[in-house]
Amino acid sequence: MSEYSQDRRETTVANHLTPEELSKELGIERNDVIQFCYDEGVPIYQGKIDKTLFQAQFEVTNGATQPAAG
Repeated sequence: MSEYSQDRRETTVANHLTPEELSKELGIERNDVIQFCYDEGVPIYQGKIDKTLFQAQFEVTNGATQPAAG
């Protein structure tokens, strides 16, 4: 393994989290995280969820359901 690959792996932040980890980071109940994934089609692969994909879908969904300011 090259030195570059080894350094990169050590500094890469995990982007796939368990529902428990994601619920703690975002302040959402674990069951709500799982239900949201089910409802919105966010995949849970081997017990882990892509945090970036979850957050993007969560923002789109919540932005669409909030009343317009005015």
